[in-house]
Amino acid sequence: MITTAAPRLRIRRPSPTAAEFTVTTLPPPTLALRLLGALLLALRLGLALATLLLLRARWTTCPLAAPRPASPRAPPPSPLSADALWWALDAWDRAPAGGEALARLASRAPLPLLLAGAAAALYLVGLRAHRSESLLVLRGLGVQTTESAGTWFSGAATRFIPTEKIQDILVNEAFRRFEVRYYLVVVVEGEEDVVVVFPGLLPRRGIVEAVWRGARECLYEGRAEDSSKGQSV
Repeated sequence: MITTAAPRLRIRRPSPTAAEFTVTTLPPPTLALRLLGALLLALRLGLALATLLLLRARWTTCPLAAPRPASPRAPPPSPLSADALWWALDAWDRAPAGGEALARLASRAPLPLLLAGAAAALYLVGLRAHRSESLLVLRGLGVQTTESAGTWFSGAATRFIPTEKIQDILVNEAFRRFEVRYYLVVVVEGEEDVVVVFPGLLPRRGIVEAVWRGARECLYEGRAEDSSKGQSV
């Protein structure tokens, strides 16, 4: 499988004063996982290419499109040149089982339905197979939270909190449906709401407590902790 049933924790300590805690649904890398990832990538590329060719076929049937030359394009001198792409597209358009068949199919579909289907297909192509969220702790500087986006079309959401703004790092508990969930929060000076770490994945209690201990040890130079865990309902 591309994703795990439950998030797992990866800890990286590049130096004694820095630690990165990453919670991800990506399983450990194996040969089967790499092959499955390559197959998924091929399917994504195939779906994206088919969608773009379908939209192009519909555009070529539009009255505003430039008319197609009567004679085929000459083969390009090099397969790596820009002319090679236009030659391949021209050959595809003239193929009975290629562009012509695709143009007939595209012309029969209503334009709103075609555009909606293309948008849905491109959205599926851009979906991430797994999610990752991380907490970077830098002693003397602060902490940075990172949450990966749901698609490849948008970047990760990050926030940096300076050390002087951090009042405490706590493990809170709350009810979610019919179960108690534990989550890590950063209490920021001057803000009414706490900053929830790993908000999208909400890992199990063991991971939350491991990150809590490691973050406080790195941030406060391993001093003994007298603070008890906060609780909320």
